[in-house]
Amino acid sequence: MKVYFGCSITGGRDHAHLYQDIADSIKATGANLLSELFASTEVDAKKGIGVKKNMSKRDIWEWDLNWIREADAVIVEVTQPSLGVGYEIAKAEEWDKPVLALFYEPSGNRLSSMIEGSDFVETVYYTNKLEAQQAIHDFINNQTNS
Repeated sequence: MKVYFGCSITGGRDHAHLYQDIADSIKATGANLLSELFASTEVDAKKGIGVKKNMSKRDIWEWDLNWIREADAVIVEVTQPSLGVGYEIAKAEEWDKPVLALFYEPSGNRLSSMIEGSDFVETVYYTNKLEAQQAIHDFINNQTNS
C-alpha cells in the first residue's frame, strides 16, 4: 500500500515535532510512505524543503498531486491549519482516496468543520503518540482488508 502523508509546511511548523512519529508509524505498518520528506525537522516554513527549494511553484504543485494520485490512501496531520493540506484532502476526495485526518487535541487549536464534518474524511483526535499509532494502524488495516 502506498500512503501520502500531508502536513503543514508554509502554514507553520508549530506541530512538526509530531510529524516524524506519524511517518514512522505509517512505515511500521509496512506501507510505502511516499512523502516522508515532509516529516523532517529540516523543513522550514519560510525556506521550504531542501529538494524543492529550486523548483517552481507549478512543479511543486504537480509533484505533490502526482504523489496523491499514486497513493492508495492519504494520511494528514491537520492540527496546524494549512490551505495546502485542505487542498490535498479535497483532491483525495475527488479521486476517491481514503483519508485519515489526525488532530492533536491538546494543541488548543480548533479543527475546521470542513474537515471534521466531512463524511469522506475519517477524523481522529489524539493526545499522545500511541493513540496516533493505533489510529494509523487501524486505518491502514481497514484499507488493506476492504
